[in-house]
Amino acid sequence: MSNNILIENQYRRTSLFEKENVNYLVRVLKRFNTVPKINNINIITSNSEPNSFKIVPNKSIIIGSLFLTKPVLALVYLRYGIEWQLWYKALGSEKQDTVLCDVAALQVTRIFYELLPKDDKEKLKSLDYFLIDLIKNEEDLNPESLLKYEALQAFHGLKNRNNVFKESWKPIVENLAKPTEYLLMAGGDLRLNIDEIDLLNKYGCRPFPRPEAFTFASSTATSVSNFAFDKTDKVRSILIRNSLKNGFKNATIEFSELLKNNLRKAFKLFNGCEIIFSPSGTDSALQIAAITQIISKNDITHVLVASDETGSGVPEALKGCHFENTTALNHPVKKGDQIKGFRAVDLIKIPFRDENGALKSSSKLDREVFNAISKTNELGRHVVLHTMDQSKLGYQSPSDELIRKLNSLEKLSMQIIVDGSQLRLDPKDIRNYLDKGYIVTITGSKYFTGPPYSGALILPKSVTKLIHALKNKLPEGLTQYYNHSDWPTSWSCSNDLSDGYNYGSYMRWNAAIVEMDRYYRTPILYRNMGIEMFCNFVEDSIKDATFLEPIYGDENKTNSYSSKEFGIRNIRTIFPFFILKNNKVLSIDQVKKLYTLLNSDLSEHFHESSLEIIRLAAQKCHIGQAVNVKYGNDIESAVLRISLGARVISESWVNRDISLFFRNIELQMNQITVIIKKIELILNTPELLN
Repeated sequence: MSNNILIENQYRRTSLFEKENVNYLVRVLKRFNTVPKINNINIITSNSEPNSFKIVPNKSIIIGSLFLTKPVLALVYLRYGIEWQLWYKALGSEKQDTVLCDVAALQVTRIFYELLPKDDKEKLKSLDYFLIDLIKNEEDLNPESLLKYEALQAFHGLKNRNNVFKESWKPIVENLAKPTEYLLMAGGDLRLNIDEIDLLNKYGCRPFPRPEAFTFASSTATSVSNFAFDKTDKVRSILIRNSLKNGFKNATIEFSELLKNNLRKAFKLFNGCEIIFSPSGTDSALQIAAITQIISKNDITHVLVASDETGSGVPEALKGCHFENTTALNHPVKKGDQIKGFRAVDLIKIPFRDENGALKSSSKLDREVFNAISKTNELGRHVVLHTMDQSKLGYQSPSDELIRKLNSLEKLSMQIIVDGSQLRLDPKDIRNYLDKGYIVTITGSKYFTGPPYSGALILPKSVTKLIHALKNKLPEGLTQYYNHSDWPTSWSCSNDLSDGYNYGSYMRWNAAIVEMDRYYRTPILYRNMGIEMFCNFVEDSIKDATFLEPIYGDENKTNSYSSKEFGIRNIRTIFPFFILKNNKVLSIDQVKKLYTLLNSDLSEHFHESSLEIIRLAAQKCHIGQAVNVKYGNDIESAVLRISLGARVISESWVNRDISLFFRNIELQMNQITVIIKKIELILNTPELLN
């Protein structure tokens, strides 16, 4: 086949490369980056057979040149071919089981098709191709029904000698025959679903890389990085191979335990500390409610500090109630109803802000916490104090002095929970909390920029020892929420939980741990200097912009310069601000609109402007989403946030080059300047906000 050529080596001036097609082709090729990368599989274009599509097992994929004139069609066919090769490699010596490859590859490609933008699906609508027709078929094609499609076998030319779909394959296909980008949005919440035009979820990010956007949204959520996506995609391949070799259940439990051990290594945790995965921070609150109930026989009161800056479903979860109408395991429930097996508890909310919207002082917050706990203690109730290490606007409460004062109360029965969901902590901070017997809630999706919805509890040795000694069971209704594998395998209290596995949660945690690993590989001196350098620049840039008004001060922050050691929890890394137009603060709706506009290409509104303005308008800028905060005592408004994320540091540390590291930090500081300029551009274009 002398006319065949590797696709990467091909660039002839055909109609495909006409000016109007190039940008479209580039967009399609960007999506090709989410396709698995398999060693020693060549993608070859055939000019001699322009309509052909062939899979040469373990060697290559041959695609006819006519496919390339329809980039989306080529993308879908190549996605099928590469997936087929991935499963064929995973078969090991059982090469006669190609029916599994056919079924799994088709399953993945159907999901991949569903995740295509609406415009791309339109381009496939009128095409008559066997694979496209099969993918678009809305019937529920079960593995057995697919065995009759000989055209699938014709792609690779291997006769299926074993036409039986083995029972052991079913859980593997159900859980792992899904694109990695689909897994990263599975097993969580409807807010992870993406729209069909921009492919963005409710948090303004994607379950696959979005390098074209300037992203400083770590206080809310971030699109997964290329680095973490590739590592997680590779893990899916390994899991498929291990599941076929050792059985699905064994491979999955091993993976879950590996993730927990990698998390322990990242923070250098003590022996005896246990980790419980959860689909979200709110699910972590429900886990706390359950654990507290089996530990204490007394009546329980939860004291929730920063109740106005935690997840909206947290109060319901702490009371043992459904906080959505669907659980992470997809069970329909009724929001607000009591979950079976939970007993009634009291909840005391202590918000950061008073009724006028003003931020309370540290001393006032301390007084409110002390009064609530001392009164509850007098009633003989067990207290669960939920402290805030760092809120979505960067605040902490109560103070260490208050905790010491509480410990002097007589007959106090109290468990302290540290809300470390932002995870703007150093490992020594986490170990310090655990050493004091506190339970710490974390997520991998804030500071460390893993995909949204990766929650976990870290329990100290003292609590796990207590749970081991008890014979109590977790509330019965939790079977709708969690799998047994998410909890410590040695705990008898969780034996009745579901037998399934939340691969979405596992994959998101894998991506987050990958980010932690490369962050901690940056030498601590340069890491800390980079953090100070970047944060100082953001703070000054917001203060210098006359149309931005920062809401932060030094009320709840330690001065890092007077500390013996640098600590990320001691400096501000989240920078919230009001937005003003003509010295008047924007309304809540205007702030939310501006947030969406910032994260969009607005160049079509500036056709007649200078090239510099067009480029500025086109740049997508993703920052922390709006949080409702009163401006003054009576004006309802909202703030947006620019935040430091771990990637600012880890993606700057390249080839152990110190000068390049600081240059890369400066490049990201330049992106902050662009974001602020785009805010100004939107404010100066009234029709955009109206």
